[in-house]
Amino acid sequence: MKKFSKFIVNHSILIVIISILLLIPSVYGYIKTRVNYDILIYLPEENETIQGENILTDDFGLGAYAFVMVENELPKNMLKMEDNIRKIKGVNKVFSIADVLDTTIPFDMLPDEVKEKVYKENETIIMVTFNGTTSEDATITAVKELNKVVGDTTKVSSMTSMVIDTRNLSNQEIVAYVVIAVILCIVVLLFATDSYIIPILLLSNIGIAILYNMGTNVFLGQISYITKAITAILQLGVTTDFSIFLYHKYEQAKSEQKKKDNKEAMAQAIIQTFQSVIGSSLTTFAGFLALCTMELTLGNDIGIVMAKGVVCGLICVLTLFPSLLLVFNRWIEKTKHRNFFPKFERLQAFSIKHYVGIIIVFILLLIPAYIGNANYKIYYKLDESLPKDLSFQIANSKLAEKFNIVSPEIIILDQKIQSYEVQNLVNDLKEVEGIDLVLSPSTLLESGMEMLLPDDLQNMLYNDKYQLIIINSTYEIASNELNQQIEEISNMVKQYDSKGIVAGEGPLMRDLVTIADHDFKMVNYTSIIVIFIIMLLVLKSISLPVILILAIEFAIFLNMACAYFTGTELPFIASIVVGTIQLGATIDYAILMSTKYLEKRIKIKDKMQAMKETLHVTVSSIITSALCFFAATFGVAVYTKIDMIGSICELLARGSIISMLVVILILPSLLLIFDKVILKTTKMKKEENL
Repeated sequence: MKKFSKFIVNHSILIVIISILLLIPSVYGYIKTRVNYDILIYLPEENETIQGENILTDDFGLGAYAFVMVENELPKNMLKMEDNIRKIKGVNKVFSIADVLDTTIPFDMLPDEVKEKVYKENETIIMVTFNGTTSEDATITAVKELNKVVGDTTKVSSMTSMVIDTRNLSNQEIVAYVVIAVILCIVVLLFATDSYIIPILLLSNIGIAILYNMGTNVFLGQISYITKAITAILQLGVTTDFSIFLYHKYEQAKSEQKKKDNKEAMAQAIIQTFQSVIGSSLTTFAGFLALCTMELTLGNDIGIVMAKGVVCGLICVLTLFPSLLLVFNRWIEKTKHRNFFPKFERLQAFSIKHYVGIIIVFILLLIPAYIGNANYKIYYKLDESLPKDLSFQIANSKLAEKFNIVSPEIIILDQKIQSYEVQNLVNDLKEVEGIDLVLSPSTLLESGMEMLLPDDLQNMLYNDKYQLIIINSTYEIASNELNQQIEEISNMVKQYDSKGIVAGEGPLMRDLVTIADHDFKMVNYTSIIVIFIIMLLVLKSISLPVILILAIEFAIFLNMACAYFTGTELPFIASIVVGTIQLGATIDYAILMSTKYLEKRIKIKDKMQAMKETLHVTVSSIITSALCFFAATFGVAVYTKIDMIGSICELLARGSIISMLVVILILPSLLLIFDKVILKTTKMKKEENL
């Protein structure tokens, strides 16, 4: 490490130049990284519903579809519009009531349930199917062209429309996220450092690390819009304290030298920083990687990108930031100011003086914290996280209000299933509560008349391998009623075809609910176990990891309980990832506190005095780190209109403050209460044991 630090300080200008040049491929990679805006694409491939979606895409061209609502148009005008829609690249099939009227089939021959779904009060539906899946670039382009042909985006209802509106809104906001986070962090850093230029250098260093991280995402193929939106602010919040630590060590090394040598001081600071932050960075790294245990592969997306961000941040802190400090040393000295950050002496004194009372409060709060954490409400419906005035939201509302098309699903059956069995299944489905449409070839016409149907409609309902039944549920997507209904329908279908599949957005969301519940438990257990093992190795103690994780898990419980007691409904993604991120990011505060306490306790026999000195040297650093994390996330939570992102940022902002208070107030009390146990179960040099 000495050779490494010497190399850094002796080639600081070269390192700055190389770092700037590396921004070129990073920016290129950032631009070329595809961003996905469809959460459902992250369901595992082996999932039966995903297999059904693949069949619909590959065999029927039904991987994505749209309903177009058209008012007061004559059949000939509708047919002309359909022809224009068919010309759009990526469109597979187009049909409407006009196609039926254009054949020898009288409109009155159609079942009433069908007529009500396609024509009502001078308004008609055109159904458009696409060759690709919902979130493919070709489908997105096709739906954009469809909007132009129709002339009104609020008339086109499709999941792809939701993807487009989400992308547009996210792209509008993402620059503001970074600007807000940077401004608020600068405010915190101006108080936490003693030079006006240090916040600029520090944030420049982190900004470059963020670009490195985002640029290397190109090797992943694509990332989710959630990952893109939160990576920069999380990396900023999580790695800022690494840079602050190095700067403080650098200033300390300079002040301790009799003969001022900036390079020597910086080399010493690099070594000390590496030794001090390697443990905390490992826990943060592990916390993010724990997300990769999610069955929903969005966890891989967020986990890998954020873990990579920690590595990029640490590398830049040990290479680029020291170089920047040396290159701009003259400017730093010229812009020095007095330290505005308070010492928080009263808070430190309160923590020590009332540690028994604090433990009692801690025990009492465990009950409401546990209850709140176990009972806060979660929603799974993806459009609930988006503003209600978006085009797709208006279109969906109109479709549901006028035609009662709420949750259309598709049943896939083997073509070998006999027609009488299909008809029996159709009859059974019609008896299911909440189903108001069951559409199959036998539903439309009596046997022998199928050939009168328009070709597009025939091709959509059956081919040489499969036959389809289209149903419409009046229950809301992701509701308990719909999930139970889909379970009932699936069991019914299996009686006629053991390989039959119920596909569509409703079944996908039902699977998402099941997987999310599994992922929540898996991610939390994994993160706790992995971080426990890392702390066991780093701290060389059996008791300390238990105490530290207990403290931070209590902070997480309190954070999530706030949602319960305020009646806030959280998006499912937030409930899964926030606990792991808060644990990985804020356990650092607890590690800093406990390691300093051990250092002091080795030298001082009086545990109260040891804790007093521990708080004196750690409280300001912990508060600075927590405020930087808060600053990076709070502004985004207030600004964004996307609740999926806003909820994550709000929880992390609140969680950083709660973790900070728990570490400053409750953790010292726990360390004092279990002082003897800690000393007996922690590996120290024999002559240092007390």
